[in-house]
Amino acid sequence: MTVDIITPENTLYSGEAKAVVLPGISGSLGVLNNHAPLITALGKGKIKVTPISGSDIHFDIKGGMVEVSKNRMTVLAE
Repeated sequence: MTVDIITPENTLYSGEAKAVVLPGISGSLGVLNNHAPLITALGKGKIKVTPISGSDIHFDIKGGMVEVSKNRMTVLAE
């Protein structure tokens, strides 16, 4: 899936990933390829991106929103 993680200052990540784990406001959310459409708020925590190749990448966020649709994920983070 294509993943974009954007903050007001810059783009933290833009590329393909096989999995993403996000800090939802009620607990962790795991998203894989072909996930059902989703829009939800995010809480404070870490985003873990598992790229197609290479090791996991982690980003600390204070909150935000995520939208998942048609193998595309957009995270608007603080």
